[in-house]
Amino acid sequence: MSGSSAALQPPADAVKPSRHPDAPAPGELLGAHYGQCFGCGGEQAHGLHLEARAGEGVSVSAEFTVRPAHQGAPGLAHGGVLATALDETLGSLNWLLRTIAVTGRLETDFARPVPVGTVLYLEAEVTAVAGRKIYSTATGRIGGPDGPVAVRAEALFIEVKVDHFIDNGRPEEIRAAMDDPDQVRRARAFEVNP
Repeated sequence: MSGSSAALQPPADAVKPSRHPDAPAPGELLGAHYGQCFGCGGEQAHGLHLEARAGEGVSVSAEFTVRPAHQGAPGLAHGGVLATALDETLGSLNWLLRTIAVTGRLETDFARPVPVGTVLYLEAEVTAVAGRKIYSTATGRIGGPDGPVAVRAEALFIEVKVDHFIDNGRPEEIRAAMDDPDQVRRARAFEVNP
């Protein structure tokens, strides 16, 4: 990234991130944390349907196909959709820390246009942790893991309690998620930034 803000620079006392012992194994598909999530949920007709896999250390890889519903300019992905894909991928890192966190800051560089029909390959990693702050980076490449860089991001996530979602979400969605009889889905609905 060129010229990221001071808010995205870890402080001197930041520590190297540690993968939680109960984190998904490298290569494991993480799946959607919530069916209605625009980034990863399967119940969103025009969502990204982004699929993330656990990587080595505190890293993930993900991909999504840019569809016509994701256009900005004719035939090209909307920049906001690309930023969403980066945010979703970065948010997936929190599963490896077993931490509930939300995006505090996201800075994105757009290096080249991404045509409709393109598969965007994303890689992200946590670079440092300082108290409740989680610092991370991501890169999106066109056509494959070694393809040309299209987008990059740096992010700051903030660890929160589940009350953050309960206090601020729409009551009907919160209640539906909390009443889900599937205990795993119920817990995962609140794992990452929805």
